[in-house]
Amino acid sequence: MDKRLATAFLAAGLLLACAGPEPPAGRSAAASGGPSPGAPQFTPGELESRERWEDFLRTAEVVASAQIVGAEAVTSPWVLTLKKGETVHRGLWKNARGRMGGYWEGWTYEIAAYRLDKHLGLGLVPPTVERRFRDERGSCQYWVDGCISLKERLERNIKMPPAKAFSWNRATYLQRLFDNLIANEDRHANQILITPDWRMVLIDHSRSFRTAARFTGSLLYSAKNPEGPRLMSELPRAVVDRVRALDAATVRAVVGEYLTDEEIGAVLVRRDLVLREIARLVKVNGEAKVLY
Repeated sequence: MDKRLATAFLAAGLLLACAGPEPPAGRSAAASGGPSPGAPQFTPGELESRERWEDFLRTAEVVASAQIVGAEAVTSPWVLTLKKGETVHRGLWKNARGRMGGYWEGWTYEIAAYRLDKHLGLGLVPPTVERRFRDERGSCQYWVDGCISLKERLERNIKMPPAKAFSWNRATYLQRLFDNLIANEDRHANQILITPDWRMVLIDHSRSFRTAARFTGSLLYSAKNPEGPRLMSELPRAVVDRVRALDAATVRAVVGEYLTDEEIGAVLVRRDLVLREIARLVKVNGEAKVLY
């Protein structure tokens, strides 16, 4: 890690939480237990705070707002500064719905992705809820502070500490599992965030839950990927069991009105493809190497 980034992280309190309150004074997230190797990426304290942040995002007063525009902001979202009591934090609000920049965008997918992440126990997606702004419905996601994007890391050639490679690789396999399941066709390095202690956070899911044949006939990440094998090499057994248990009623209960029956059906088709790929990996590499 270069000195400028290290200084910025120290100034930010070393281990800023990305989906929950800051650790108690004098203690870092690592000292409080920290994330387990693999899933979830958010710390136990952050996971316990999700419902509080969901309520905050829904009900806090908007005290400032600014729209993001430009070539990389196709949906032109708004950054809302929210205040409730003594708590002030930002949220990213979207209401995109329809074809934009050549892709179908949907704010409802942001909420469905968060709810599914939460149900599966991944701990990768920040709290995201429905909120009205400017008299319109939209999604509002907890704004991630203190992180850099994978794109910035690669552009600046920031080296990962060797001790973090193991858990980062496992987080990457979880990201692949999740994007396979939700058919997220727009995952790129700007949408993978890195916390100061090298945990992964996933944002921007408005191009997910596709139903076209090319998103139900094969997986985005598999041995047949045109860019070469991009496998779900190591996965938590508990997460795989939750994926296996998904059915139409369960997914509907999790995502509510935010997905159509057709979109839910496509998730279940991909569930079967995911489980088939995991079974193949187990056969090739052995269960002990694939599931933990």
